[in-house]
Amino acid sequence: MRLLHTSDWHLGRSLHRASLAAAQEAFVDHLVAVVASESVDVVVVSGDVYDRAVPPLEAVELCSSAFSRLRAAGARVVVISGNHDSARRLGFGSSLIDASGVYLRTCFDTVEVPVVIDGVPFFAVPYLEPSAHGFSSHVSVLSDALTRVRAAAPPSSVLLAHCWVAGGEASESERDIAVGGVSRVPVSLLDGFGYGALGHLHGAQVLTDSLRYSGSPLAYSFSEAAQVKGCWLVELGGPVEFVAAPVPRRLSTVRGSLESLLCSAEFAGVERDWLSVTLTDPARPEQAMERLTARFPHVLVLSFEPAGVARSPVSYTSRVTGTDVEVAGTFVEHVRGTSVTASESALLAEAFEAVRVAR
Repeated sequence: MRLLHTSDWHLGRSLHRASLAAAQEAFVDHLVAVVASESVDVVVVSGDVYDRAVPPLEAVELCSSAFSRLRAAGARVVVISGNHDSARRLGFGSSLIDASGVYLRTCFDTVEVPVVIDGVPFFAVPYLEPSAHGFSSHVSVLSDALTRVRAAAPPSSVLLAHCWVAGGEASESERDIAVGGVSRVPVSLLDGFGYGALGHLHGAQVLTDSLRYSGSPLAYSFSEAAQVKGCWLVELGGPVEFVAAPVPRRLSTVRGSLESLLCSAEFAGVERDWLSVTLTDPARPEQAMERLTARFPHVLVLSFEPAGVARSPVSYTSRVTGTDVEVAGTFVEHVRGTSVTASESALLAEAFEAVRVAR
């Protein structure tokens, strides 16, 4: 049997202010093409199908289309809910939908009941919020679920689970699932199956020979810029191959003065990338974003870290004394790192006077 292990689609998500709808549609096209070209029998989706519990209509339509197209390409589909999904909404009508060859599994009470496809049992353990099921930690609720699963599962079984397993490396875009300061569970809880298809962490990674994260199909934060996105193509009892997904647009991080960013040939290779920019000018340049986007039209993040500027060790709150203009000038210095100029002081004085007159 051939599996395609994927997870963390996060349909409906954007990257800062950039829509990812077209990129997510392209990923679905890619997934369907892989199923057809590689004769995939089962696609497993290990949670976080949607980015939020009540997804936008466009995301629901894309999900419906994806499941229909994967079935038309010849694969059955097994899906669990993740911490971003609403288990009840995603699992609606699952007993009826089973007949189509798409199996939605979102319930804690039936984790020991497998989906059996061509004689292979698939045990689906969705994201389990400990308090919702009467437990105090992720370890305890997963231990209970996996104890029931192991009692019913032969060694060749496939396990789907959505959780953070110790040893897995996180990025900045996963939602925190810590309970009592603890979010990770030991590998031993989930290892030992024919194949363990994990979801939640957004980087593809191998924990053991049979326990893997597929990661998200797209980069959802700049911390994922260097990750190669894709899915695991699994021959049960045989080799496992990583299939890279299409890259809609690279993510890059650049740093420097505004002048160097606008003029240097060093940055020519990132002009079409989604960018996170850090400006190092001693003073915050005027109209920085407008000027940057003339060369880099896809700047998504702009931050300011002035180089060589010594910040005062005195706290801001201890410095807010004096006249209105002095306090405002101190605030500007605190934020910008440089003192106000004479013309700026005059402008501040004019503004305060206008406010007083308006009263």
